[in-house]
Amino acid sequence: MIIDFHVHAFSEKIVERAMEQLVKTLTKATKYLPETAENEPCTDGTLGDLIAKMDKYSIDKGVLLPIATKPSQQRVVNDWAKESESDRILPFGSVHPDAEDALNELERIKKMGLYGVKLHPDYQEFMVDEERLFPIYEKCIELNLPILFHAGFDPISPEKVHAMPDAFARIMDRFPDITMVLAHFGGMLKWDMVEEYLIGRKGNLYFDISTVTCYLSDKQAERMIKKHGSERILFATDMPWDCPQNIISLVERLNLSDEDRENIFYSNAQRLLKLKR
Repeated sequence: MIIDFHVHAFSEKIVERAMEQLVKTLTKATKYLPETAENEPCTDGTLGDLIAKMDKYSIDKGVLLPIATKPSQQRVVNDWAKESESDRILPFGSVHPDAEDALNELERIKKMGLYGVKLHPDYQEFMVDEERLFPIYEKCIELNLPILFHAGFDPISPEKVHAMPDAFARIMDRFPDITMVLAHFGGMLKWDMVEEYLIGRKGNLYFDISTVTCYLSDKQAERMIKKHGSERILFATDMPWDCPQNIISLVERLNLSDEDRENIFYSNAQRLLKLKR
């Protein structure tokens, strides 16, 4: 069994425009990325092609992560996320920090049965340790909703990183009961800082390992998994931005036990999302 904890797709109304813009953004940011970076998307951005790729790589379920990039998008984004739910697709919701009704929308996300909340500091233009985010964090704790953050570098904001590892450490200090999943192994291209500030910390702090294979060495990845504990590492691809086989191969070639791999591929996600086996 494999659960991919980080996948993206778009509604048919916007998919062509969204993919075109995202590819342009990534292409412009290539000068900030290692030469090994891959720029070709794995899917065409549709839900149907996402599921087809999940079938191809024997992925049983995918956690769909929509992003409300404007306050006015919250309800539309979350309604579409709920419509996308199936036995294969497990959707998170999203709120925008500038929305006056963000806390009410979190209540609605919970009532709709969405599995958590996706926040993207770069697309939503906030620093993760800003006080204006604190009510959202408090509400998610109250509602027992995990938050999945984009973490570290992002092509849309190459010169200003909104989600640094030390900032997440400050959030953990202030909100010890928060459940956070930090994408891209805690901070894209900031892994030395992740090891300094986050790896091994107690609490409900998870890392997904999406989109790291072109950048992170096997040696550092293995060290981080063993120090943090495989029970808090989540298999993830960031489709369409990475191919599942890249991440599967990473997990399989590292010096990990069968139990470690079971944790990463399935058990941790099953436990975190409260899924029946």
